[in-house]
Amino acid sequence: MSTDLNIEESNSSAAAIRPPVVAGQWYPDQPEMLAQIVDTLLNQANPVDGQPLGLVVPHAGYIFSGAVAASGFRQLRDGDYQLAVIIAADHRPPLSQPIAVWAKGGFETPLGTVPVDEVLAEALIAADPRIHFDPAAHLNEHPIEIELPFLQRVCPNCRIIPILMSSPNEETVEALTKALLTVLPDQGTVVIASSDLAHYPKFEDAFRVDQTTLAAIETGRMAEVRATIARLMAEGVPNLKTCACGLGPILVTMGVAAGRGADTTTVLHYANSGHSPRGNADKVVGYGAVMMWRYQPLSLTFEQQQYLLKLARATIAGYLQSAAIPNLPPVDPALLRRAGAFVTLRSAEKQPYDRPKAQSSTTRSIDEPTLKLRGCMGHIPANLPLYQVIQNTAVSAATADPRLSPITIEALDDIVIEISILSPLERITRIEEIEIGHHGLLISQGEQRGLLLPEVAERAGWSRRTFLEQLCRKAQLPPHAWQEGADLYRFTTLKFKEQK
Repeated sequence: MSTDLNIEESNSSAAAIRPPVVAGQWYPDQPEMLAQIVDTLLNQANPVDGQPLGLVVPHAGYIFSGAVAASGFRQLRDGDYQLAVIIAADHRPPLSQPIAVWAKGGFETPLGTVPVDEVLAEALIAADPRIHFDPAAHLNEHPIEIELPFLQRVCPNCRIIPILMSSPNEETVEALTKALLTVLPDQGTVVIASSDLAHYPKFEDAFRVDQTTLAAIETGRMAEVRATIARLMAEGVPNLKTCACGLGPILVTMGVAAGRGADTTTVLHYANSGHSPRGNADKVVGYGAVMMWRYQPLSLTFEQQQYLLKLARATIAGYLQSAAIPNLPPVDPALLRRAGAFVTLRSAEKQPYDRPKAQSSTTRSIDEPTLKLRGCMGHIPANLPLYQVIQNTAVSAATADPRLSPITIEALDDIVIEISILSPLERITRIEEIEIGHHGLLISQGEQRGLLLPEVAERAGWSRRTFLEQLCRKAQLPPHAWQEGADLYRFTTLKFKEQK
């Protein structure tokens, strides 16, 4: 398809339709095939709790990064979005101006034309002298075009504002962030950074660099991202050309999302080109999908809590009798919200509480009885409806806790069920960010992971440092791994249990 565009006539909306330049190369140019591939990728992606205010998605050919991009765009499917601001860095000769907006007409793909929101695009250009209408800058750039078929399938009525940035310097990032916060509507808008991650190191180096970069993004702190990338680039990783080709767009998206109320950042998916059958493990490009969103704490009424406890008990009983999880979907929409949770089973037969050596005057006495643990299992990601998580984890706690023998149907009447619903994981970097009794912790390093619920440290009387060392042991890591490159997260819980 021709990419000719009469720039002199592009002030006319009818003339300013940007044709696709990588259709048939990086993604299919046949509409039916393209729609089928995109829909398949979207359907394979996991939805998570929350509505995105910002996304980071990759922009390589679909055979390499399509599944990662779909993980980001899947989160838009259930929302009411009318506008997507898509920001990318220029990959061609430097822009003549710091920020180039395509402000008229639309972008064409094999699935049709995605219209530009001309009113808001013009308002954005008017908001700062560094922002210009520059259609020529967009003609041969692929990072915005490659995202559009996904957007068309999840938000078919969405308008766009396509933006290219020339530099990730602080002045340009601040200018675009401030302008977007000035002109964007409060509702129905998502800002999308189009960016790949590490360029051209070998597979193992790319994985390490990308996990470090994503960890910095997940903190939500722009200064942390800049400092982390500067440090990584200074390490001299062989053949590493950049940690994120869209660093500027990522920083702007973080700033705009935070300015519009986002308080949680979640990494959704990671892969690199070495994972593809057509990839070269000696020279890869990394891809990550990240979501920025506003967390709304889950609040359940007493009746809803009792429903979940009864659901857990009925599910265990049904499974022990038939070896199948019963289908018991709730009517209450609050129980369809996606969340992670743990189910703990204890025997009503009390046993002495054996306190570890570390003690605290604020915790229970050593002679206070506690219930005997009979099973505890959890599901951490917020990617399933809450009622399903409770059913699945209740069965796992009863039958699959590797530390304990399975519960029998005869013993079920003596079991007390406790449910802990998890908040989103929040990455932390300082020990002072941990509040004993309020925060649970998760640690991850390589293939090793470990999690301890908030009450564990409080009940044992641990200090923060002891809590971290015990967490490392739970993950089968050295006791000081939390200080040596492991990823550390905190969370809170909504906890309730049966009363007997």
